[in-house]
Amino acid sequence: MSISVTEVKEYLLKSKIKPSFPRLKIFEYLASNPTHPTVDDIHKTLVEEIPTLSKTTVYNTLDLFIRSQIVRPITIDGNELRYDVDVTTHGHFKCQDCGVIYEFDMDPALPRSLDGFRILDKNIYFNGVCPSCLAKDASASS
Repeated sequence: MSISVTEVKEYLLKSKIKPSFPRLKIFEYLASNPTHPTVDDIHKTLVEEIPTLSKTTVYNTLDLFIRSQIVRPITIDGNELRYDVDVTTHGHFKCQDCGVIYEFDMDPALPRSLDGFRILDKNIYFNGVCPSCLAKDASASS
C-alpha cells in the first residue's frame, strides 16, 4: 500500500497527533511496508533519510501511535515486538522457515464463555510452515 505524505499528515491530524517530520516518516513507513516491522527495521531504514533519528524517537512515536489506536503492537515470537497499521480484528501466521508473516481474517464473534467480560484486545497468532516452504521441503526430499 502506498500512501502520500499529505495523506499521512491528514490522518495524523484527524487522530489528534501533531505531524512532526519523524512521525510522518514512521507512519508512512509502516503503511507502505505491511511486513510488521520491528523498531530496529524502522530505525535502520529511516536513519538513512533522517540521520538524527534515534531509536528512542521511534519507540516514543510508536507508543503514541498505539495509545492513539492507529497502530497495534503484535508479538508473534515471545520476544519480538512488531507493529501493524491494520488495527482491525485479524490474525497472524509466521512461517518458522522463511520468517514471513501472513495475515488472515478472523471471526470477530467472541466465545459464549466470555460473556460478561470486557475485551480490550483480541490476538490470534499461529506459527508453522507456509505452503511455499512446505513445497521447497517436498521438492528437496524428492
